[in-house]
Amino acid sequence: MKTLSEIKPGETVTVTKLDGEGAVKRRIMDMGITKGVNIFVRKVAPLGDPVEIRVRGYELSLRKDDAGFILVE
Repeated sequence: MKTLSEIKPGETVTVTKLDGEGAVKRRIMDMGITKGVNIFVRKVAPLGDPVEIRVRGYELSLRKDDAGFILVE
């Protein structure tokens, strides 16, 4: 299984699991990232942080650390 931080721009993936605990996991879920949702990776900054994604019809930027908590396939 890969994390969202390992996905290349232009790929679409499906969330399989959210790692992390407490406030971090709650913040990710509040952004609409839940198990089973599709995520399209639009862009990754030159140094890999942040990652720009499209989820549930809107655009979102995530820190690389937060993207590492999202397991995808």
